[in-house]
Amino acid sequence: MKLTRLRLHGFKSFVEPTDFMIEPGLTGVVGPNGCGKSNLVEALRWAMGETSHKSLRAADMDAVIFAGSGNRPARNHAEVVMTIDNSDRTAPAAVNDSQLLEISRRIEREAGSAYRINGRDVRARDVQLLFADAATGARSPALVHQGKVGEIIQAKPEQRRRILEDAAGVAGLHARRHEAELRLKAAETNLTRVEDVIGQLTGQMDGLKKQARQAIRYREVAAKVRKSEAMLFHLRWIEAHADVNDAAQTHDLAVREAAERTCEQAESARIQAIRAAELPALREAEARAAAGLQRLNNAREMLDREEERAKERVSELDRRLAQFVADIAREQQQTADADVALQRLDTEDAELKEEIKSRVEQRSGVDERVAEAEAMLAETERRFAELTTELADLTAKRNQLEAGVRTHRDRLARLDHEIASVQAEEERLAQETGSLGDIDVLAAAVETAQQTLAEAEATVQASETGHVVARQTLEASRSPLTEAEKRVQRLETEARTISKILNGETKNLWPPIIDGITVAKGYEKAIGAALGDDLDAPVDPSAPMRWTNVPASEDPALPEGVDCLANHVQAPPELARRLAQIGVVAKERGAELVSQLKTGQRLVSLEGDVWRWDGFVTAAHAPTGAARRLAERARLVDIEHELEQARNEVITKRQALENAEAELRAASAAETASREA
Repeated sequence: MKLTRLRLHGFKSFVEPTDFMIEPGLTGVVGPNGCGKSNLVEALRWAMGETSHKSLRAADMDAVIFAGSGNRPARNHAEVVMTIDNSDRTAPAAVNDSQLLEISRRIEREAGSAYRINGRDVRARDVQLLFADAATGARSPALVHQGKVGEIIQAKPEQRRRILEDAAGVAGLHARRHEAELRLKAAETNLTRVEDVIGQLTGQMDGLKKQARQAIRYREVAAKVRKSEAMLFHLRWIEAHADVNDAAQTHDLAVREAAERTCEQAESARIQAIRAAELPALREAEARAAAGLQRLNNAREMLDREEERAKERVSELDRRLAQFVADIAREQQQTADADVALQRLDTEDAELKEEIKSRVEQRSGVDERVAEAEAMLAETERRFAELTTELADLTAKRNQLEAGVRTHRDRLARLDHEIASVQAEEERLAQETGSLGDIDVLAAAVETAQQTLAEAEATVQASETGHVVARQTLEASRSPLTEAEKRVQRLETEARTISKILNGETKNLWPPIIDGITVAKGYEKAIGAALGDDLDAPVDPSAPMRWTNVPASEDPALPEGVDCLANHVQAPPELARRLAQIGVVAKERGAELVSQLKTGQRLVSLEGDVWRWDGFVTAAHAPTGAARRLAERARLVDIEHELEQARNEVITKRQALENAEAELRAASAAETASREA
């Protein structure tokens, strides 16, 4: 093996690509200390597979890359390429197909090294074996460096043996033998581990056999358990299915009852709203009546007290009269005394009559005084209310005047301050313009400024007027928008209520056929009365009670002049045959045409009267649940249409409000600009 060229690029001090040619004969490098002579030998050792950075005089392996200088930047990679003459074909068989061997090692910072032989990626071990077969290498005695002769002299027997092996050219064989021994030891270790694993597996097999028997028994028991569970679940499913059917029937009854109660609640709410609207007037009348009753009670109590006093006086007079009668009876025998007593009694009787008469007159006077007092009280209350109103008006005016006084006082203070500022400005201007002269020019400028000020004030007034008009327009736009939003909210609430009722009634295991029916307006009662509870049946094939699509046969035609209900109903095909045998007639003609009906036919009026072919007649009554749901569904469609219009109206009103706000902002900006001008 003959080395012919050494190429270095970025290795230590060789920053630029450098080719070191080794010609036949003796090649030497001469130079001062530090010029890089030792770097050539280290480059050779590094390219031969040296793995110790200490042997290369480096802190780490990345330190072999050029680290930069004062006028050159650092490199990120380094590469050493060795060119070997292989014309005698002494290289290993794997690389012995070429006369020249290019062995390169490239390192990138923080990425490691890569080896190549003739452009093919190889392992570091392959490069080391290549040089070991040639009796050389990175650590071979063939490379003599500083201190190497002393190391050979002081070498131990093992190291001397290595020197002799290198000289004999068997270092590669020893390296391969060492690698083979390592592999054999690893194989022996693996065999030992395999025997241990086999022993463990043998012990586990017995346990697995026992587990397999248990698994077979478990599978049999599990199959029986699954069969029993399946049978149990099937029985439970049958019971649950029956419970579901019962619950569905109960739910339908509850839905009808809830719909009726909902209608009753709506009617009660309407009546309650009417009564609530009438309640304030009744309460006011009640208050007036209570006040009158209180006044009458007070008057009645006064009259009762007067009546009690009169009764007591009458009782006292009755007692005295009885006493007088007893005295007359006792004194009948005494004539003279009796005459005197009679005269006295006549006198007292006359006095008593006069007193009773005066009492009666006094009582009538009391009634008149009570009436006068009530009238005076009413007049006083009216006067008090008027005075209270006047007091409130005067208080409001006083507050307004006080606010105006405060405003004018603040404005007066501000004007005084401005006048003082203007006077100070005039004095300052007088001092500054004292030497300007030409008063006429200044007067003309002042007049021009006054005209400009007048125009600016006029512009400000116009801007204020525009601002006021814009604000009025904005306030006028708010009310229609509020009303439109309230209308939208009212329609949305009604739509949600109807949807909740419809959804609550149709929540079933199978949706009823009524969900797929669209009825012309006014025909809800007719179809509800004609089909009744049949509209609650579904069309799902899995339902126990359902509608099916039976092909039409030769069904009889309706009587002449009778309108078919199918012309006013959009329904699934399962109802086509049923609807074709139902006619819509006026209420007066039903009894006349019932005799012309064929088997299975029936007539129905818009009010809900039904005449059947077999003579069964049903008079119009309150709407059925199906008719109510159809009417509510039609109302929901109308509400959705009205809601769309109302939303469009809200958008229009909101746009008008936004335009008014934009005009108000523009007017405000114009007013601000005018005031600044």
